[in-house]
Amino acid sequence: AKVILIERHRMGGDCLNTGCVPSKALIKSARVNHLLHTAGHYGLNTQGVTVDFSQVMTRVHRVISEIEPHDSVERYTDLGVDVRIGAARLVSPWEVELTDQQGSRRLTAQHIVIASGGEPLVPPIPGLAEVGYLTSDSLWEITEQPRRLLVLGGGPIGCELAQSFARLGSQVILAEMAPRLLVREDPEVSAVVVQQLQADGVDVRVAHKAVLFRRDGERNIAVLDQEGGAVEIEFDQVLVALGRRARTSDMDLEEIGVTLAPQGTVAVDDYLRTRVPNIWACGDVAGPYQFTHVAAHQAWYVAVNALFG
Repeated sequence: AKVILIERHRMGGDCLNTGCVPSKALIKSARVNHLLHTAGHYGLNTQGVTVDFSQVMTRVHRVISEIEPHDSVERYTDLGVDVRIGAARLVSPWEVELTDQQGSRRLTAQHIVIASGGEPLVPPIPGLAEVGYLTSDSLWEITEQPRRLLVLGGGPIGCELAQSFARLGSQVILAEMAPRLLVREDPEVSAVVVQQLQADGVDVRVAHKAVLFRRDGERNIAVLDQEGGAVEIEFDQVLVALGRRARTSDMDLEEIGVTLAPQGTVAVDDYLRTRVPNIWACGDVAGPYQFTHVAAHQAWYVAVNALFG
């Protein structure tokens, strides 16, 4: 099939640039530091070990760059894909307007696949924008380790990053508004994770909902509601890890009849067709599971269903 791939930002998407690859690289550095500092349990003396956070992040980016060629424009061009870097907007069920450095023009296709992924969910908490915040997308650009890190969200992303920064030496408070961490997992799993996080030095606060942020001179203050009472937490940086949402803006999907599900993802049927039968969706933008292997599985079915019926 003749294929055009339009990418707005970076090839490889979330997994390569801001998800699995950098987070697992960071986790490995944190795990090694943890082992070195607990080496006495194994009869080993590793005194004097320190964390060079800028070098940790340099390694994270080096790992990304080593894998990057597999998702590069050059690789997909060699595979026969016409790759365009730019923004796409649906004009009709068969037309896409591409805007790139050369300007705007329309492309036509028999079938169109929406695979625009997801983005961090950042709720409009008063004062949050003013104090500044990190997400799982922007975290990888910092080079200075936060001394006191407040993590909002006790899901997989919040838990793994809270543990990593604690193991690297940051003072970490993990706040979750639900009564337990990892609410999609069994309660026994949540209990084990809390036990391990606390053993690593994370201050776990469940049933704590962030309601306000403010600056007091040079101090950053978060106000959290805990069963009707206000709790104030001072921090240096805050990481917002409250989940991800489908990236559907600026494509004019609904104008041509592509509808969204109540949770904000593109609504698809059992064959991954949208309400417009020649427009398809797969991956995080369609859900319901935000995993790289699920996206790849869905993409295979989209290709086969679109080409062969």
